[in-house]
Amino acid sequence: MKIVIPWIWRLRIWVDIHGQDLIEYALLAGFVAVSAGAIMPGVATNVSKIFSKMASCMTKASATS
Repeated sequence: MKIVIPWIWRLRIWVDIHGQDLIEYALLAGFVAVSAGAIMPGVATNVSKIFSKMASCMTKASATS
């Protein structure tokens, strides 16, 4: 009987669908992360330029006051 019970639990795992949503959300989050990583290199340089301009303006403003 001790051998049969673990086999029954293994068979029930294939029938159980409670974790299906979690797997789908994880796959979707992975897809979004990969997509964002593919898009970001072009955006990163523009964002870097904007922040460097802001930093230089703030430095000039603090030096004059």
